[in-house]
Amino acid sequence: MPIYEFRCLDCSQFFEVLVLGTEDQSISCPHCSQTHFERVLSTTSHQVRSSGAGAAPTVQNRTCSSGTCSTITLPGPD
Repeated sequence: MPIYEFRCLDCSQFFEVLVLGTEDQSISCPHCSQTHFERVLSTTSHQVRSSGAGAAPTVQNRTCSSGTCSTITLPGPD
């Protein structure tokens, strides 16, 4: 079951929604309860390296509807 990230067009807050099945879900912003939002396309990138090689991953923390969310950036080519 995928988790989608959205940005509210009224209050500009980011929030996540766990999609349960294929039926339509009623989605609204947990901050302002509005239904005007856009889906944020998240990108991922990773590179598998042998142990002990390369730089350490970096972690960026931000606030989301479920509390604190983290984004982990793995080292590798851009």
